[in-house]
Parts: sequence; C-alpha cells; structure tokens
Amino acid sequence: MNESSAPLPEPVWLVAANVVTWRRCGNDGQELRPGTKSFKGGAKVYVARVYWGPGGDRLTVIGRARHTNRWIVINTATRHLHSFRPKLVHTPRVVERLSTTRNPDGFSADQAETYAATLEQYARQYRAEISPSSPHPNRCLCHACLTGESTWAEHIH
Repeated sequence: MNESSAPLPEPVWLVAANVVTWRRCGNDGQELRPGTKSFKGGAKVYVARVYWGPGGDRLTVIGRARHTNRWIVINTATRHLHSFRPKLVHTPRVVERLSTTRNPDGFSADQAETYAATLEQYARQYRAEISPSSPHPNRCLCHACLTGESTWAEHIH
C-alpha cells in the first residue's frame, strides 16, 4: 500500500504565528540576532500548547527547523513570536507531530481565536520588558522597531 492511498488526518485548529525576524539580546538588549536558535526569522510555527501558569511566557510550537528543514516540536519563548492567528491546519506532518504533544486534539475554533489574541498581547508585553531602560541601538532591526511596537510599549507604562 502506498502513501497516497493512506487516509489524510482530520484537520485541527491551532494558533499559527511567525518567528520575529530580529530579536534583541545580550547586555542591555544591544545585540541583535536573526530568528531563534531553532527557527529562521519569519518562519511560520504552530502553537501546540500554552503554559498559562507562569504567565504564558513559554509555548510548545511545531515548525520547520532552521538547519534541517524537518518538522520539530520545541518549547520557545512567547516574545520570539508575532502575528498570532487561529488556523485550521491540514498539513499531515503538523498533525502527526501534534499527536506527540500533551494536546493531541488541538484547540476548538473559539479557543484558538481567544488564545491568539491573548498571546499577541503577552508577546508584545514580554518584548517591551526586554531591557526597558536601555535605548535601542542605532538603526535597530528588532521586531518592535520594525513594526512600530516600541511606541506601543511606551504607552503601556
């Protein structure tokens, strides 16, 4: 029996997001790094699980690895993601990897929509908290500066 005759898995609702192109790190947030260690900047990932206990600062995500391009499941910081949105996922590899997490059925459509909005707020807040007193370097390429989020962060304090 070949793979083409195998039944496709049922689609599931997840929260999709993108990895920030550049992120601040290092001493007082003056260093910029592209993407994360595991994902290229701009890569699409799917949130499989949210840890609400510590304030939603860590997520389990499924995405294509930076160097191997294979689908991986990894925990990452919420601040390294942006553009959270609910998404009905049909990709067999994503659904297959989801079965290895603690949330193998995904979310309901309503949950995905609520989580997406909440996670976007948390991500902005956590990015704003990275070295709040230190200025951004000249011609900063971090996500907050590229999207104008840094002015948003000034209004919440």
